[in-house]
Amino acid sequence: MNRKLKLIWDFRGRDAEKTAEHQAIHLKEFALQEKLPFYESNFTQLSENYSIAYIIVDESHMKIYRDALKPHRGEVAD
Repeated sequence: MNRKLKLIWDFRGRDAEKTAEHQAIHLKEFALQEKLPFYESNFTQLSENYSIAYIIVDESHMKIYRDALKPHRGEVAD
């Protein structure tokens, strides 16, 4: 069984939350347009000036997402 990986984009500054929210929309659009499977695309505000956008994918599809979208980092998803 494939592990789920969370690909993450970090945003900082006063517009971080809105930027992360917008990025999450594009992540989902990319997956749908390319007909790639994913579990979730969303964003989280971690502090007033720091938010992340992320998409959760199977490890087997990670390289496609990574090469096309250049996430800042990744981690094993729960």
